[in-house]
Amino acid sequence: MRDRTWWWPDIGAAALVLLFGALEYMTNDWLSYFSPVRRLLFWLVVLGTALAVGLVRRAPAVSLVLVWAIPLCQAATGSPYIATQIAILAVAFGTARWGGTVTLRASALSIPAAAVAAVLLVQAEAVRINFPIPSYGLIAATVDQLGIGWRIGVAVVMAALIGVPWLAGLALRISGRAHADLAEAARERAEAEETARIRAAQTRLARDVHDVVGHSLAVILTQAEAGQYLPDDDPGALKSLLAGIATSARTSLRDVQEVLSTTRDTADDMDKLIGNLRDGGREVVSGQDGTPRVLTQEQRVTAYRVLQEMLTNAIRHGRHDSAVIVQRSWTADSLVIEVRNATGAPGSPPGSGSGLHGMRERLAAVGGSLETGRRDDVFVAVARIPVPLP
Repeated sequence: MRDRTWWWPDIGAAALVLLFGALEYMTNDWLSYFSPVRRLLFWLVVLGTALAVGLVRRAPAVSLVLVWAIPLCQAATGSPYIATQIAILAVAFGTARWGGTVTLRASALSIPAAAVAAVLLVQAEAVRINFPIPSYGLIAATVDQLGIGWRIGVAVVMAALIGVPWLAGLALRISGRAHADLAEAARERAEAEETARIRAAQTRLARDVHDVVGHSLAVILTQAEAGQYLPDDDPGALKSLLAGIATSARTSLRDVQEVLSTTRDTADDMDKLIGNLRDGGREVVSGQDGTPRVLTQEQRVTAYRVLQEMLTNAIRHGRHDSAVIVQRSWTADSLVIEVRNATGAPGSPPGSGSGLHGMRERLAAVGGSLETGRRDDVFVAVARIPVPLP
């Protein structure tokens, strides 16, 4: 159901016109000399004007038709114009403020049309005004003496009288549309930002799953490949290897579940990553120099995920008979993580393009950078994370 309180301003405006008409009727003695028909016409004019004012927001086209029809009917019947009809200025304002395109154009044309109509009606002596105009004769005489003529005077006064409220309504119409456009632009911008946020979260989630699963599978693959070198008569070593594979698989499953359930990064110890790789049978040489400093949550997550991807690439594309070298250096303004691994043939690929791209995105988010390259048969990846001194 529509909110009926929206009608109260319109009803109030119409009631105010009726009240003004009633006061005019009671305070003017000349109305008592009207015949019953003329009195009825008076009230019809008041009611029609009140209806035009009350409908101007809801039906501005109807209001425009009424304010044209009423004066023309008065001229045709010889009925006098009354002071209450000054309320048509509210209709001029309303048609410019709320009217559609056709109504707006018609109301604009009504300004010069009303000026011309007023001149023609006065010239034909079809206008009877039964409310006093101070010094009317003096004004007319002054205009004639200036050589302007009463016709121009009537046209200018009528155009100004209607044009001023019409221009005010037009100004508010333009201002309202400008505010609406700004609000719409703000809404679209908020929707775009929300869409970007969702896509960024989806990209981050996919990247996390890629990092976790890729690293775990690389460790499991290394453990599985190590099984072919176990002696056939040592079931204990085989059971230990299978237990390690099961542990790696459970860890991977737990990490994936954590990523999917929270969609947030979690910072684990980088030493644990290196330890898991050693437990999988891969030789890792790790070192750290400088004084470690406290990282923010985002920096810790970035460092962990980047090292995880670096080790994954080293396992996948590095030689199994050479050690992976991991060096963490705390400089004056950053944490530098460097991973080296022998790649064998010069033409062998250094790593996954999507993995390198994901690392660069993570590091860029915290103001860091990634450098990769080959030095002879060694692939080197260096990540820098800004960590200023306290």
